Amino acid sequence: MVDLGEPETSDSMRTFGAVVQGLREHAGLSREAFGELVRFSKHTVASVELGRRMPDPTFVERAEEVFGNTGALRRAAGCLVRKPGLAAWFRRWARLEATAVALYTYECRLIPGLLQTEAYARQLFIDELPPLSDEQIDAQWAARQERQQLLRGRPNTAFSFLLEEQLFLRRTGGVEVTRELISHLLEIATLRNVEIQIMPLVRESHAGLHGAMQLLETPGNQWFAYIEAPETGQLLADPKVVSSLQQRYARMRSQALTLEDSVGLLERIRGAL
Repeated sequence: MVDLGEPETSDSMRTFGAVVQGLREHAGLSREAFGELVRFSKHTVASVELGRRMPDPTFVERAEEVFGNTGALRRAAGCLVRKPGLAAWFRRWARLEATAVALYTYECRLIPGLLQTEAYARQLFIDELPPLSDEQIDAQWAARQERQQLLRGRPNTAFSFLLEEQLFLRRTGGVEVTRELISHLLEIATLRNVEIQIMPLVRESHAGLHGAMQLLETPGNQWFAYIEAPETGQLLADPKVVSSLQQRYARMRSQALTLEDSVGLLERIRGAL
């Protein structure tokens, strides 16, 4: 049985939450009553107290007013940090990914993290909003680089990537970044445990129009799926749902270019840059 657990958080978030809870209980307020005073839902209050949510600055200021403006929460909020590296909602998937015997990825938005070059990844981090600090960008890249060791560190794991042709035509980061990225993918494609297929730009029938997805098989032959949206992600374990996504992925593999034709297309795109 795989333990999916709660999203990971930082010690500072848990400590801040415990302080809020202690002050609230000392004031004799329920989460619902406190939520009404700070004008946040009781669910948000619970998430902050349990260290699962970074408190909004407005939350901190209103909580200070409720607790007598001692300044304690403002000072504590100044020490808050998220756990660096992988996003909290992705860490549960990453733990499964680290031991998977098969990992399938379809992407229509950006090159998957396991295949990114540093220059490409840093361009994505630079484009994040709200903006990231240099230290946050370094932490993000370090975590991504560590994950990429899976490709060579797990030679018995089967990796399949289905990538849209448009990802290379966009030229994220510029021509040189794109050229380096394609060269990197062509090198990765020579690994025996990695298959990279390109979905052509013109395709009358496409089974992946619902969006990006990932599938993996655990050593115990359980299958899980993962889908992601801005600021959130969802790990799926329902066999019926996962089976439906597996069928969709299988259809896309038949619709994409063959391995050889995919390599040929990448070489042509690189040559035209």
